[in-house]
Amino acid sequence: MKPSLRAAISAAVLAVALVVSPAPAQAASLTMLGADVSSLQRTLDLGGKYYNASGVQANPYDILKTAGVNYARLRVWNNPASGYNNKAKVLQQAAAIKAKGLKLMVDFHYSDTWADPGKQYPPAAWASYSLAQLQTAVYNYTYDVCTSLKSAGLTPDSVQIGNEINVGMLWPKGQVVNSNFAPLASLLKQGYNATKACNSGTQVIIHTADADSMTNMRWFYDGIKAAGVTWDITGLSYYCMWHGTLANLYNVIVDARTRYGKPVVIVETAYQFTTGDADSEKNSIPGTVLCDNIPATSAGQAQQFTWVQNTARNAGAVGVFYWEPTWYAIKGNGWDPANINGTGDGWDNMATFDWGGKVNPYIKWTA
Repeated sequence: MKPSLRAAISAAVLAVALVVSPAPAQAASLTMLGADVSSLQRTLDLGGKYYNASGVQANPYDILKTAGVNYARLRVWNNPASGYNNKAKVLQQAAAIKAKGLKLMVDFHYSDTWADPGKQYPPAAWASYSLAQLQTAVYNYTYDVCTSLKSAGLTPDSVQIGNEINVGMLWPKGQVVNSNFAPLASLLKQGYNATKACNSGTQVIIHTADADSMTNMRWFYDGIKAAGVTWDITGLSYYCMWHGTLANLYNVIVDARTRYGKPVVIVETAYQFTTGDADSEKNSIPGTVLCDNIPATSAGQAQQFTWVQNTARNAGAVGVFYWEPTWYAIKGNGWDPANINGTGDGWDNMATFDWGGKVNPYIKWTA
């Protein structure tokens, strides 16, 4: 997910028809109560401060834990121009996460910058690689990051092999064209094998933004399954303004869970707490783009998040992650890794901390 990328996703997802799932859901507990905190280290390095519901300065991980978080997610880019979200920074932040007793998910983008449904740029160092060379690179890079964490006592509990790979990754070699999943499958298998070689207990997630459509979800996961891909958890993004109704989300989760026999996790979701904009960077989601008539207020943000959690739980999912709750408005923490100081924060109205760093007291992660 990148804050300004969604122009690449058709507005047609908002008109998705509700498809009734053929299998009943089962009540479950959400055991993966997550937060993607990939931008947090930069904020802390810039001197940013976080405040609890009482207005007292506190460690942001402690604030999140008090709100119910037990799992943190970090993206990793190969060689980003900003120097953030690379392997070294992931190791640094993973140490802070594990020290707080949180579990760790590592989100491999296999890029130097944002990878999402609209673009999957290979790292510059891999740009001229053949598919066979990319297979080797995916294995080696995944194994290197995983084993570096493991050697430091920070073994990831789960990893994503790709980020929102709706039509593949490492384009054009790994792009799905004419429903040919073989090239992509060859890359996903290498990521899976490298992860298990590092640590057999680390769960492998295959992540798409296909919560919008039963048809799209089945096309993708049927495709990789038929091509021999193995995975442990099905990961979906759900942003209500792009991915349709909660009723549709329920049906997609139930179908994915029963069709593939694997746990489902919503690895990204978020909602606005204000209609305002804290900086010169246009908000990725304007505060006027609302769902379910829920206002862009602190209470409204919490209500929408609660409804997503309730829907996921009732559909039998095992986790929900809020995307970048700590990315509040602080100068120098821009969205563009090639110009991190010169760009702003398009997520300043979506974080669960306000523009001064105080947490939304209504937000709770609930099992």
